[in-house]
Amino acid sequence: MKKIICLAFIVSLTLSAKAQSQDSLKLKILNENEQSGYIPVFQYWKEHNIFQHLDASLTVGTSGIGFDVASPVGKYVQVRAGYEFMPHFNKTLTFNLTVGGEPARQYDEDGNRVITKFDKMKEFLYQFTGYDVDDHVDMVGTPTMNNFKLLVDVFPIKNNKHWHVTAGFYWGPSQFARAENSTEAMVSLLSVGMYNTMYQKAVNDEPFIDLGAIDEKYAGLSFGGEEIDVIYNKFKSFGRLGFSLGTFKHDVVDNKGVLHQAGERYTLEPDKDGMVRVKAKSNAFKPYLGFGYGGRLFKKSDDWKVSFDAGAMFWGGTPDLYTHEGINLTKDVENIGGQVGDYVDIFKAFKVYPVVTFRLTKTIF
Repeated sequence: MKKIICLAFIVSLTLSAKAQSQDSLKLKILNENEQSGYIPVFQYWKEHNIFQHLDASLTVGTSGIGFDVASPVGKYVQVRAGYEFMPHFNKTLTFNLTVGGEPARQYDEDGNRVITKFDKMKEFLYQFTGYDVDDHVDMVGTPTMNNFKLLVDVFPIKNNKHWHVTAGFYWGPSQFARAENSTEAMVSLLSVGMYNTMYQKAVNDEPFIDLGAIDEKYAGLSFGGEEIDVIYNKFKSFGRLGFSLGTFKHDVVDNKGVLHQAGERYTLEPDKDGMVRVKAKSNAFKPYLGFGYGGRLFKKSDDWKVSFDAGAMFWGGTPDLYTHEGINLTKDVENIGGQVGDYVDIFKAFKVYPVVTFRLTKTIF
């Protein structure tokens, strides 16, 4: 029995020594410096093709232009990271003015322009300010989208690196577009602001100017009062001036109470700087899911490749369109007419952002 145990012990030592010899060959020193050995984790990466190659790409598509770098993390998987931004270009939108809730422009049955309350108000305002106010204001829309992206490509077909499915995310500022009034519209917007200030004073029966606030020697004197009741009544008959943008879907509240009631007409007015602004926003973190196809650019070279990707960026449902007054046109307001309404409807329709991308790739190593 003792002989059998001794024999088994000798055999196990022999096998152990052989295994250690094989491991030492597998992890042998790869340079002349005897103090530096090959790190096992790097050996594993090399054997499994993890981060052993690097591709650099230029990209162009619906999410903008940019670049990315890609490296394999296995036989059928690669990781891509990059950045994309949308080049700035301008699109003009038209906001039509209304006064007292009536459109500035109206036409008869034959399509001829008719004199409106706005036309009378325009002449009335010109006598006060010396400026003409247009019946519309042009807004300049500009995309501002830019995102970092981290994507994982999986090649599901064995021995076929043409088709891939992709999952990952885009991350960037929540604002992806903005619209501001054009420079040419500034005179009209300033006139709107001045008119509404005078209109509100007329409605509240306040003097247009308190001369005592300018100089103490005029204390108790003001420009306004009973002697200009005719002018006050004229302002009241015209109504408030602004941009009618539909009606409120629901009550709009803040910490002070109800600001706007459901069904109330929403009339946008310039801010204190005489500007009209709209910002388009989505989630900052946007998951992505898609697929693609790629191949060699040149028949006999693997260094250059082209590929196409198609998928969807999930930006959190219906995007938000906030005016400078904090009203969300896609969620707070309905029945928006004209060109503005058309664009709001387009934004409402896209619950996800379609992504189509062309990539030109060069293998670095």
